[in-house]
Amino acid sequence: MKLRGYVLGIISAISYGLLPIFILPVKHAHFSLDITLFYRFLFSALMIGGYLLYSKESFLLNKKELLIFTILGICYALSSEFLFLGYDYLTAGIASTVLFIYPVIVALIMFFFYKEKLTKLSIGSLFLVFAGVIVLCLKGNSLEINYTGLGIVMLSSIFYALYIVIVNKSKIQASGFKLSFYSMLLTSGFFMVKAMMGNESFIIPSVNTFFNFLIFAFLTTVISSLCLVFAIKDIGSTPAAILGALEPVVAVLISVSMFHEKFTFNLFLGIVLILVGVILNVIAESKKSI
Repeated sequence: MKLRGYVLGIISAISYGLLPIFILPVKHAHFSLDITLFYRFLFSALMIGGYLLYSKESFLLNKKELLIFTILGICYALSSEFLFLGYDYLTAGIASTVLFIYPVIVALIMFFFYKEKLTKLSIGSLFLVFAGVIVLCLKGNSLEINYTGLGIVMLSSIFYALYIVIVNKSKIQASGFKLSFYSMLLTSGFFMVKAMMGNESFIIPSVNTFFNFLIFAFLTTVISSLCLVFAIKDIGSTPAAILGALEPVVAVLISVSMFHEKFTFNLFLGIVLILVGVILNVIAESKKSI
């Protein structure tokens, strides 16, 4: 069971790290990002909904669940929106690495709003993450921060952190599958409204594009979400979160090998500092709960 959990955790991280393969060509082709994300989350919701039907789990929601799922959908949608906007200003590798600081932001939210103590390990992890972000912004020996790009991706990370905090603190009784289904469905609704406001066409231009949307949804969303659910059940949330460190590594490797991002020493050092900082933070959080 433990081996299965570790394998599923690795698969989850790798599948999420594949995002640049699908998003960067869409951006380069100037195809509507809102339509792309609408279909990504709609197809993901339909696939997870199919599993709920198969397992005969109820789709019914009470008023509290409806409100919480709506808020979660908005948080997930805004996190996706800001991440992909960030790709216009930062390379995919740097954007994916900055997004990955969300566990540290969760710790800060819990400290400021829920009065949870920050351990020395947590404080050390904050400094490492901050140092890592600074190193990522270095060009040679000079500090050239793209404040717009950094701010946009930080917003993505903040909304993902809020998503996690709300899931943990709302005490929802619904299963992970049901939560994922409604999060994806409401996220697709967000992008549908946005696309309608922009008078964009929902017509999928070709069969090839349709299958690309399906593969995009299945590989980067469904596989990632479901593997993570089962990984947490088998090995617990801490090891699963640590395995998530593979996400930005995969994204950087793809950006370097497929999209010709320069793999500089600063990029390497920044990634290492952020990954070590996040892993230390996860370990610190797990010690608190023991």
